[in-house]
Amino acid sequence: MRDLNYDLKNLCQRYPEGSYATRAQRHHILQLCANQLHEMGYRKMRAKSFKGRHVNALLQRWKEEGLSPATLKNRMTVLRWWAQKVGKPALIAKSNDHYDIPRRQVIAEANKAIRLYEEQLAKVTDPYVRVSLELQREFGLRREEAIKFQPSYAIKEDKIVLKPSWCKGGRGREVPIRTDSQREVLRKARSLAGRGSLIPQSRSYVQQVKVYERQCKNAGLSKVHGLRHAYAQRRYEELTGWKSPAEGGPSKSQLTPGERIIEHQARLEVSREMGHNREQITSVYLGR
Repeated sequence: MRDLNYDLKNLCQRYPEGSYATRAQRHHILQLCANQLHEMGYRKMRAKSFKGRHVNALLQRWKEEGLSPATLKNRMTVLRWWAQKVGKPALIAKSNDHYDIPRRQVIAEANKAIRLYEEQLAKVTDPYVRVSLELQREFGLRREEAIKFQPSYAIKEDKIVLKPSWCKGGRGREVPIRTDSQREVLRKARSLAGRGSLIPQSRSYVQQVKVYERQCKNAGLSKVHGLRHAYAQRRYEELTGWKSPAEGGPSKSQLTPGERIIEHQARLEVSREMGHNREQITSVYLGR
């Protein structure tokens, strides 16, 4: 293993920040950076020798590869993490505008919501995966949240509480319990997991992810993240009384002043339940 790859691997181990998925993605991107820097002629680098010219070289390569603004933004976040951990937080400008990275598109161009039908669930033979999928459908959970779900901790009288360690960016949150179908899947989760989580004791999280992926593929389920989109759209309609723009509902410009107030409050609530801090991000799920 080259020195830079080794140093960056050690940095990730020394600072295990964020969820499992966040840490895995960070490690992958940093190893990619090390390999690409080596290919571009930076042969004797260490983590602490990171400089502005390395940032510029990587960015130029990524732009030439035609990467999307969202991908560029994610990689810049990882580069800033690297710079901070080696004591160079000022190495990279805080704004992506400084590097001419276009603003990411946050308005849905197509409705990505999907439904989870009982005949599809019937093809999922692993009971832990089946309940995780039902949690994603009923509460809009991310995959990692639904796999790590621990009923004895999460289930309260009128809400579920998600641990920060389960959630993207370490942002724990609460989601209300409103429907009989939600209560039924929580009953299944409690019965199956007992005091544990929706990962069998014989498996690690990584092993359970592989089982989850295989089971979804065998059941013909793809783009399961679309269950979050469907949840957001259901909640929006419950809170406003009309469908979201992504489902053909009225756009913001078509609403009355009073309806716009209702709509704004609904988006804030949907954003909180989905684990985001910004109302703007709801455009990805709901349109605008």
